[in-house]
Amino acid sequence: IARRIFRSAHAMGISTVAVYADGDADAPFASEADEAIALGGRTSAETYLNAEKVLGAAARTAADGIHPGYGFLAENAAFAKAVVDAGLIWVGPSPEAITAMGDKLSAKALMREAQVPTLPAAELGGDDEIRAAAEGIGYPVLVKASAGGGGKGMRVVTSPDDIEEAVAAARREAQASFGDDTVFLERWLDTARHVEIQLLGDEHGNVVHCFERECSIQRRHQKIIEEAPSPAVTSALRAKMGDAAVAAGKAIGYSSAGTVEFLLDGDEFWFLEVNTRLQVEHPVTEEITGLDLVREQLRVAQGEELGFSQDDLGISGHSIEVRLYAEDPSNGFLPTIGTVAAWQPPAGLDVRYDSGIATGSEVGIEFDPMLAKVISHAPTRREAAGKLARALEQTRIQGVVTNRDFLVTVLRSPEYLAGDTTTDFIERVDPPRTRPATIEALGEAGILAVMAAQYDRRAQAKVLTTLASGWRNTVMPPEDVSFVAAGDVEGEAELTVEYRVQRGGSFHASYGQGDHVVEPVSRCGDDVTVVVDGRRVTATVTIDGDHHHVHGPDGDITLVEQPRFPSADLGGVAGGLVAPMPGKVLAVHISSGAAVDEGQLLLVLEAMKMEHRITAPQKGFVTELRVSEGDQVGNGELLVVLSEEEEAAE
Repeated sequence: IARRIFRSAHAMGISTVAVYADGDADAPFASEADEAIALGGRTSAETYLNAEKVLGAAARTAADGIHPGYGFLAENAAFAKAVVDAGLIWVGPSPEAITAMGDKLSAKALMREAQVPTLPAAELGGDDEIRAAAEGIGYPVLVKASAGGGGKGMRVVTSPDDIEEAVAAARREAQASFGDDTVFLERWLDTARHVEIQLLGDEHGNVVHCFERECSIQRRHQKIIEEAPSPAVTSALRAKMGDAAVAAGKAIGYSSAGTVEFLLDGDEFWFLEVNTRLQVEHPVTEEITGLDLVREQLRVAQGEELGFSQDDLGISGHSIEVRLYAEDPSNGFLPTIGTVAAWQPPAGLDVRYDSGIATGSEVGIEFDPMLAKVISHAPTRREAAGKLARALEQTRIQGVVTNRDFLVTVLRSPEYLAGDTTTDFIERVDPPRTRPATIEALGEAGILAVMAAQYDRRAQAKVLTTLASGWRNTVMPPEDVSFVAAGDVEGEAELTVEYRVQRGGSFHASYGQGDHVVEPVSRCGDDVTVVVDGRRVTATVTIDGDHHHVHGPDGDITLVEQPRFPSADLGGVAGGLVAPMPGKVLAVHISSGAAVDEGQLLLVLEAMKMEHRITAPQKGFVTELRVSEGDQVGNGELLVVLSEEEEAAE
């Protein structure tokens, strides 16, 4: 988001200052601003949620305004007031509007007064009131943070037995993400659509809407695919929802960009909340309207009037955005970490990339794992979906596990293309979480990897440099390299490629049962071209230690080269439960020797502002407890050992 704001600001002749946490020192945004100030610290609380440090950076650089982006302090009325009191320009709605609309409970009250339909909800007091409030609303209920958004501090609860623990977890997550642990209960609808209206207002009383966006495809209550306009909204319904949103904005004198969110079921809609900030998914609105919403924010903040009326706005074509995350869809969409070995959007495709990474970027555990947003625009919805799917397939993203292939399977699914996009889409449709590599694609990637490696070795040779690659003065067995595919494949993940140079410089290569003729390789940077059995294949090959990252016509395939000599196999611990990702132990609910039931909560880990529950896979006894509350653990670290035998726990 910082890079996105810089782009518009610089185009308007406005200089920019970035603030950064220790882990973001080398992130692209820190170098793209005119100045960058270290906030000192690694966590949200130490940096981006520390209002005093942010204001100090503004004073130190003589900045005259602050754009809060989204998340962190973006909807914090006290921070907005502190900015204004410091004599700075606040690029956003007034602190009073944030108080009225940024707090979801007060916003609901205002909407009821304006006769906008709202879902049943209840503010929570003491713990003894939680069950009564949930019973009054009726299950299922949604536990929801009153401040902030982005799916943080939210839990769906279907049973009274789970309500207290869900509220406690939501409060912890909300405090960590927004500095405010206030939560409330709201009626949960399983199969509605999530449709929101983009507002723009100025300080002269003008408020317009920029039509709707649909954001129904979500996991962990966080949007991952958004589009504009919604395939379910008619012209009449669009006008009705737009009028309701504008009325809400005018009632509080709203200025800057904001979003009114609704749940939609058929022609009925219910108010959810108002986001008093720029939304993550704002690019799809920009694509269909031609507006630059950040530019409009900056103009409004300088006291200018909107340069258009409602009648001046129209919809052109269709736009879809996907959020590219460092996460593993096949492992419950858990966030992943690592170093981005390669990041390269495809050339020649008219697709927009709003990214926060570059080759070499580190994806750590401190912050949200979103890497980039990819946005398409086309005359029709089907074209926009196909264009975006192809762009994702051609995007080179290596070194960290992402949801890229899952996004492609959604965009190409018949249900998505038919507009069947309710909030239960992922659970109901169950699109494939990955796109397994075929044996043929795996073999071709192996050939590309060994050809690139032998080319590099020959190019780096310091002796006998005139000899052809692979030359021998006698008949020798073929060279062979063994790999294991790091990812999902159809069939066996292990691959051995054998190759031998022939007269004239070509190679015979084989994997599995087939023999192939490979013409001499050409390599320019990471780009590799070979001709396999008369078929020309071009790919990029990045060699990172024993990892060979191949990006070709079949997408990304990572092959891990195996050592030529076996290493000691230490094996795993029977009954051991390991950390699914690096994080901090928030809570321990068991002790050594305790009996546990299948599904019982054992530990709670926190990573990337989310909580992860470690539960017992079966009934048994705790024979070892390796961690305590507050411990930092690494990915794959042993946490608990369970046994089926009680004697083993003594």
